[in-house]
Amino acid sequence: MYLKIVDFGLVVLIWVVQLVVYPGFYYYEKEALVKWHTRYTRNISLVVMPLMIGQLALHSYWLLKDFNFFRLWIFMMILAAWVVTFLFAVPLHGNISKNKALAGTVESLVKINWIRTILWTLVFVVNFLTHQESP
Repeated sequence: MYLKIVDFGLVVLIWVVQLVVYPGFYYYEKEALVKWHTRYTRNISLVVMPLMIGQLALHSYWLLKDFNFFRLWIFMMILAAWVVTFLFAVPLHGNISKNKALAGTVESLVKINWIRTILWTLVFVVNFLTHQESP
């Protein structure tokens, strides 16, 4: 049950970010965006990081406890979401905080975030439909 709760939490969060938060960045003036973004990233990290770490830990546990194809597939999608987050999204957020090419950076952030949105949605759907929690 905990897996599904964490997975669902990330799905809801990523869809809100994708459809509301990131597109909202377009409506800020440069100075206001840089100021707001610093606060936003600090606060959203308090929600996102426990969910991401919890998801990785729980899925790692179940992958080792009861290995199967679906658990491996889910785990690989989670790792892919981490790679996209830390190799692409985090540096883009850094550019916004440093006031670098804001229009292009926000557009890139919205585009790259579709990958995370799809991955976390698939993780939830596959885990939910295959009942991948308890052996």
